[in-house]
Amino acid sequence: MAKAARRDAKARALAEQGVLNSEPDRVTDERFRTGAFFDPRDLVQVKYEMLRRVRAEGATVTQAARAFGVSRPTYYQAQRALDGAGLPALVPKRPGPQGGHKLTDAVMRFVDRVLSEEPGVGATALSQRVGERFRLTIHPRSIERALTRREKKRRRAR
Repeated sequence: MAKAARRDAKARALAEQGVLNSEPDRVTDERFRTGAFFDPRDLVQVKYEMLRRVRAEGATVTQAARAFGVSRPTYYQAQRALDGAGLPALVPKRPGPQGGHKLTDAVMRFVDRVLSEEPGVGATALSQRVGERFRLTIHPRSIERALTRREKKRRRAR
């Protein structure tokens, strides 16, 4: 019972960190099936061991990809990531857009113009005006965050 609880706690921790392998059953490598150290649920460990297997033990890419339950393109992505930025690069990036992708330079220039003409205008009103002008739905908090980020960059540049 205690061992199962530890495994569940580890699975929760891996999921929180974004490195829980969604398909651990696809990992057929013998070390991951029999040993206590190797955990097929740990995506970073799976990818690292797959890369190591090719580099250190001479397995082919096809053999390694198959044994570790991934495609060959996934192998090559992991290889580029590891070569480019080391072990932390094997941690998957958060899905979805990063940053305010709707807040283009044109939108932010418009926001700046409105703020210069009406210094007291709030984020809700800015959001509405951006919507009217650009036909975009942007949450007021997104505008606030963009303005805060820009201000922080300006302060660091000084």
